[in-house]
Amino acid sequence: MSRVYNFSAGPAVLPEEVLREAAEEMLDYRGCGMSVMEMSHRSGAFETIIQTAEADLRELMGIPANYKVLFLQGGASQQFAMIPMNLMKNGTADYIVTGQWAKKAYQEACQYGRANKIASSEDKTFSYIPDCSDLPISENADYVYICENNTIYGTKFKELPNTKGKTLVADVSSCFLSEPVDVTKYGLIYGGVQKNIGPAGVVIVIIREDLITDDVLPETPTMLKYKTHADAGSLYNTPPAYGIYICGKVFQWLKKMGGLAVMKERNEKKAGLLYDYLDQSRLFHGTVEKKDRSLMNVPFVTGSGELDAKFVKEAKEAGLENLKGHRSVGGMRASIYNAMPIEGVEALVAFMKKFEEENL
Repeated sequence: MSRVYNFSAGPAVLPEEVLREAAEEMLDYRGCGMSVMEMSHRSGAFETIIQTAEADLRELMGIPANYKVLFLQGGASQQFAMIPMNLMKNGTADYIVTGQWAKKAYQEACQYGRANKIASSEDKTFSYIPDCSDLPISENADYVYICENNTIYGTKFKELPNTKGKTLVADVSSCFLSEPVDVTKYGLIYGGVQKNIGPAGVVIVIIREDLITDDVLPETPTMLKYKTHADAGSLYNTPPAYGIYICGKVFQWLKKMGGLAVMKERNEKKAGLLYDYLDQSRLFHGTVEKKDRSLMNVPFVTGSGELDAKFVKEAKEAGLENLKGHRSVGGMRASIYNAMPIEGVEALVAFMKKFEEENL
């Protein structure tokens, strides 16, 4: 069976050459006679895998020496609790709510201290990014939190909020490594890897060293302290070893492709193809304000639930998988992460044109 074009929001498409390489090494990783899946995380071979992965990620993102890179478990959702547990020194944090995941993070933080919702786009179903140039930042806020790319609603912060000197914390799960980033603008960046980097089961946290302390909320579990993992080089307990190995291969693929500036160009070209068509289509239309459109997640609708369902069904039959929108918003969504080839987007647009002709 030939591979389909997989537009899933996550777990999502991975580079084919990474999958082929992993398949070749499945039974015998580089002559050691076993799979990485069977390998001790304390072995020299795995130590090399995780250290190389970290070095490649540091190179790709230009991560400064005073930031730690942690490969953790629990997905992005566990960070909703871990962040306030570790960073709420004054018991206050400000949240900008631009989608379901930021909303969940805000709700979780309310359990650990005073979380302030200082801006939101919920009034228009999260279809835009609010103006964040002059927000009512709390005087004693420990950090300001954003979800930088909103997977469900297809919006993206094109400019980071003015935090007025407060630490910026960002969930970048669905835009991780899609474009160059200035890590120094953040205190903490994190993301689940299952959208743009690897298989489900790994979350990467990039955190400035001064934020890693023993001064955490009382009764914070050992496993939920950043210091625990930073001190142990992400090997405090058995890490998601095979997932980290795949992430490492994706980092090497990205370097081979030319790095994050090249990926941004590719992603802009892919997204441009789809948005240009949506802007002139008589049947389909996008749901996001143009200035805030994501390069990674493109939601669109026909205006008819029946027609949307027909489109998703026929697209699947044509080898275009996972185009159904999130259950909370309906319609369609094409996630076009780094590993989605431009041919996949071209095939989608061609199918949409054909569908439009047949259904108008």
